[in-house]
Amino acid sequence: MSAAVKLLVVDDEPAIRRLLATGLPTQGYGVESAGTGAEALALMAAGTPDLVILDLGLPDIPGRDLLRRWREEGRTCPIIILSSRTDEPGIVEALEAGADDYVTKPFGMNELVARIRVALRHRLQQQGEKPLFVVGDLSVDLVRRIVKVKDREVKLSPKEYAILRVLVQHAGKVLTHHYLLSQVWGEMHDLQYLRVYVRQLRQKLEDNPEKPRYIRTETGVGYRLAEPE
Repeated sequence: MSAAVKLLVVDDEPAIRRLLATGLPTQGYGVESAGTGAEALALMAAGTPDLVILDLGLPDIPGRDLLRRWREEGRTCPIIILSSRTDEPGIVEALEAGADDYVTKPFGMNELVARIRVALRHRLQQQGEKPLFVVGDLSVDLVRRIVKVKDREVKLSPKEYAILRVLVQHAGKVLTHHYLLSQVWGEMHDLQYLRVYVRQLRQKLEDNPEKPRYIRTETGVGYRLAEPE
């Protein structure tokens, strides 16, 4: 299972699914898509995403029924309704059923991305996880996916960010090689991949990569990210 932020888009309009599958990854999000309620249920059963973008007007199962079902199952991921319905009763009904936000079609990508960030930030706060991690000169914004060193933004590849995100979520704890590999590469368990990407991360984040301050090696075991003092 990848550590990157994963979004599930459920919409019966192919054009909308293509738009979001193209536009959202440029903002650093991974996207899975479903055109029917049945497909959405299958994807949700395979693993809860970090956030769902849900259309109410699906051809087989009403979106509001999916929403209620997921909430009854205890799914706590943020759910943003994306619908052409603009009537107040419909919006209120969706919000009372457990939706976190409501965006009407037609919509602007910038607005949707802003709503996604707010919903993710709120969920992180509810879970007690700080959306902004800071240790020394390193800061990691888990919602906006912005990494800075000494106020200078550092560009990371998706895999580099995925590794860093897992380390941030467990700052101060030793994470084994196997755990990091399983979180970032799933079934791929080649330790050399992890070593290469950690070395690249240190080159970008550390003043002295040979004597790392942030990403520390636990010999023969794995890695540990320094926690805030």
